[in-house]
Formats: sequence, structure tokens, C-alpha cells
Amino acid sequence: MKHIFKTNCLAALAAAVTGISLASCEQMPGKYEMADGVPEIRYVRPVDVAASDSLMTGAYMENQICIVGENLRSIYEIWFNDRKAILNTSFITDNTLIVTVPGEIPSVVTNKMYMVTAARDTVTFDFNVIIPAPVLNSLSCEYTPAGETATIYGDYFMEDEQNPLEIVFSDDVPVTEITEVTKTAVTFVIPEGAEEGRISVTTVNGTTTSVFHYLDSRGFLFDFDEGGTGLGNHGWHDRVISGENGITGNYVQLGDGSTVMSEDGGWNDSMFAFEYWCGSWDNPQNMTSGNGMALNNLVDFTDFAHMALKFELCVPSAHPWSAGALQIAFAGYDKVTYSGNPIDGYSGTVAAPNAYIFNGEQGNAGSFGRAIYRPWMQGGQVVPFHTDDKWITVTIPVADFRYDRLGVAATELPDSPDDFASLTFFVVGGGVNGQECSPVLMIDNIRAVPNR
Repeated sequence: MKHIFKTNCLAALAAAVTGISLASCEQMPGKYEMADGVPEIRYVRPVDVAASDSLMTGAYMENQICIVGENLRSIYEIWFNDRKAILNTSFITDNTLIVTVPGEIPSVVTNKMYMVTAARDTVTFDFNVIIPAPVLNSLSCEYTPAGETATIYGDYFMEDEQNPLEIVFSDDVPVTEITEVTKTAVTFVIPEGAEEGRISVTTVNGTTTSVFHYLDSRGFLFDFDEGGTGLGNHGWHDRVISGENGITGNYVQLGDGSTVMSEDGGWNDSMFAFEYWCGSWDNPQNMTSGNGMALNNLVDFTDFAHMALKFELCVPSAHPWSAGALQIAFAGYDKVTYSGNPIDGYSGTVAAPNAYIFNGEQGNAGSFGRAIYRPWMQGGQVVPFHTDDKWITVTIPVADFRYDRLGVAATELPDSPDDFASLTFFVVGGGVNGQECSPVLMIDNIRAVPNR
């Protein structure tokens, strides 16, 4: 049944309506005119024409719906529970209105839509806004020790008095101290006894288990510790390997805190590059064992399109980073090897070390795809970046290894497991100027893992 009443009846539901949701006819002359009277709502259906015969009694937040009825151009505003939707006059006719369900969780749930006219009359229609189960995107640091605070980032985290939010680690180890919950983040103390594995979060709307792992040990390439993969510096330069203030022991360090990085990220591979070039001085080169083995012989890159590169990063507050992109590049035998000598079972081009992977302009050697990580550029502004002397986990999908050294679209992208034999981390250029700095980047636990 349709109910009509004055908008002031919504006062207990939300603050007084003051904004205008529609572009006025003065802004779009001749294209749209409001109608008088009140709307008549017949039903709600999916926007997809192929599913137009399906009637809807509810929809998930941020989904589009199509309202069907009469005199819909009289609608001035639409509220779902106590959340106001954005109306686009391009999607409104007398008989149909397409709108997106608001993405903000309602404070007061009435399971109704409220259609407000220009005369401030309101028509109600029964409609449920479905809040999804929580979304788990990432953990602030996947190696946060027990007893310290970590944050899961995602969406649809919400508390309910009758059904409080719960977090459980593998082997059913529960979180007993949650310090803060917002819609997009939940902060908590890592429980004693938490071990490697996925994390589950439960709200009143359901349970979701993470794709990421706490204490992830899958796909390790470099851990810089004794008894680990055994791989480390293997190129022209030996970067500092240190254990001071590490997250899990030793780590590799780029920059020394005194060497200056120019605002354009000037080339300084002797200080800001970590190189791992597969191969050896043997003839043929050894690609299967020891420091120099091809990385795709260590980790399975068969499904590289659905993998991500991860590592822990600490940028000390005393040495913030504000220039030069961290360029991260995998490479096959045709891009770089340790000696350029032949390789058993491989008949393609074998590159020598001086065929350096960052040389060249777009369209040649410098244009094959790599990741560009530049957290100091925020919203088009340079904001010196540091991690508050803590460690964070950085995740870069292999799909994002698609830029050239100037930060524009590369012409050659990774397209085979063979393209993952070597790896370079290099703070340099990137095509965007920052601010002169003397940064320190501490990097550990470099790994390639599934991201789905």
C-alpha cells in the first residue's frame, strides 16, 4: 500500500532535508523538468533488461535498481532507511527511475524507501537494504607479533549489540581485544597462539575468510635469514643486509639516511637498487640451485596472472621518502642474467648483465612492464611518507606490473612463467617529481602468493 505524509514525519529518522538531489532544469535546460503531484510506485526490478521480469524486495548496498511506476519525475529525493541516494535526471522518466542504493550503513533501519516530492510530500515503499558480509582486503602487517596491534582493511565491518563482530585466526584462535571498528577497518590485538593461516571475520551479516594469510610463508623468494631461501644480493651491487629493528630477522635496506635522492628520483643504483640476476659464471649457467637460481625454479609462477608480490616495508620517521618511485621488475633470461653465458635447455636470447633492464625509452628495453610504488604521492600532492617506525605489508598484484620506467603504459608485459626468473627493486625516476629527501627503505619477506 502507498502511504503519503509530510516530510517532517521523517524527523525521527534523519536530520532535516536541506540539499537538492537533482540537477535543476536551469542547469540542464530543455532536458529535464520536475513534475507536480506524487509518484505511484508499482514495483522494483533489476536494471539489466534481461532480468527485467524479476521483481525485487531488496538489494545490496551500492547496487543499482530500477523503480517502475507513474509520475516518477515528481520525485525530488529518495531515502533508503535514513540514507539519502543520489539522483541523476538522465536516468529518470515518467515511468522508470534508476538509482544506486547508498553505500553507507543505515543508523535507523525501517526497511523502506522514502520518495520525497518538491512539495515535501513523501511516498513510502517497502524495500530492504541488504548489508553484505564483511570484505577483507588486507592486513596492515601480516607479520605483526602476538600482543601488538594490527588493522584489517576492507568494508562492511559493523558492530551489533546482539551479534558483536568477531575475529578468529586459524585453528580457532579468537581475538579477545578489539580496539576500534569502522565501516572500512577493524583494529585489534593479535592474540597469543595465533599461527600462520587465514583470518575470519564475522558480523551480523555473515562470515568472510581472508585470501591473505597471517605469517604468510608461501611463495618465499627472499627472507635474508639463515636457513631461509638462501637468496640475496646477486647483481652489480651488494645492498646492506641488517637485522637491527627487523620484523622477522634480517632485511635488505635501500638508502643510508644521508645519501640524497633528487626531486626527480635521480639514478643512483649504487645506493638505491637491490638486484637479483639469475644465473652464474658457469658455462652453461646454473639456474636450478644456490644463490642465482632462477626464481621461477623456486616458486611456481604458472598462474602468475592471479598472483601478487608481497613484502614487509619500514620507512623510518627520521628518514621519510618523498621522491623517486620504487620500481619493481621481474625479468626473464632475455632481459638479464648474471653472465650472459648459455643456459641448458634454453634456445632463446640470453641477456648479459649490461643489458640493464631499466635502460631505454618507451618502445625498447626500458618499456617492459614493472610495478611503480610511490606512496608519497597522495591525491596529486607530495606528502613525505614514513611508516611511523613500524612495519607494513605491501601488496602489488602481478596485473599491476604494466608500467615503463617513466610510469606510463609499457609495451611489453609479463606473459609467461619464464618472465619471472630475476627481480630488481630500484628507487628511481617514475616520471613524477617529488621533494628532495634522504630516504631509508627497509624491505623483508619478499614473496609471490595467490591473490584470490
